[in-house]
Amino acid sequence: MGTVYVDKKALRARDFWASIVLFGVSLYFLVQTAELPFLEAASAGVDSAQWFNSAALVPYGIFGSLLILSIVLFAIAVRDGGAAQAFSMVGLMLERVEMARLALITIILLSYLFGLVPRVDFVISSALTMTALIWGFHRGVRSASVLSATAVLVPALYALIVNFERSSWSKPHDDDWMTLGAWVVLTLLMFGVEMRRGNADAIVRLTPIISWVCPLLLVLTMAFGFRQNVPNRAGLLFQKIEYHYYVTVRPFWQRQ
Repeated sequence: MGTVYVDKKALRARDFWASIVLFGVSLYFLVQTAELPFLEAASAGVDSAQWFNSAALVPYGIFGSLLILSIVLFAIAVRDGGAAQAFSMVGLMLERVEMARLALITIILLSYLFGLVPRVDFVISSALTMTALIWGFHRGVRSASVLSATAVLVPALYALIVNFERSSWSKPHDDDWMTLGAWVVLTLLMFGVEMRRGNADAIVRLTPIISWVCPLLLVLTMAFGFRQNVPNRAGLLFQKIEYHYYVTVRPFWQRQ
């Protein structure tokens, strides 16, 4: 096998730009989170209990960690010459493949944050997004990236257009079912394409498990562990989880 040479400065240049974007995004969401009551757990004269029950706790943890990560990534990129490379003609003229990959990732993330999360069940929308990001970009195959971005964009646009008003975010569950259908189609395409190519490795086989287990554990921890608000509590899946928790699981524990 031949030796693969990696342009370290080019990679650090990408890290430099990524750290700036990550810094801006995390700072924006931290500013938005600051509007939620935290240490002073009272808003509009209503006491919202202790600070560790505040809805701001999890966002502060997530976006605070991202802010620290962006600063560390920025420092490493500058130290290794990434800043100089980024502002050179070579660094500014990104390859078309890199630009296309960045555009597709941006489409997926924007569709998830602004189209799916407010309106679609959190676990279902997260499962679709994680599947799209894992399969679409772990091999760098353009067709997989395009299919993944399309699978997230279509239900996000549907949710935005059909259920744009806040009053329609909870019910009906048409956008939940459409997102779930998009996940099924994307997963079947993933296995079909990778098996035909003989590339159904461990990452591909574990993607459906990871994409469901991770958001499910997160939402259970947030809702029933830290008592945090979760997006769209009336979502197709979470409303059933919450119902059985209070009606079936919790009474069973209390009887023990």
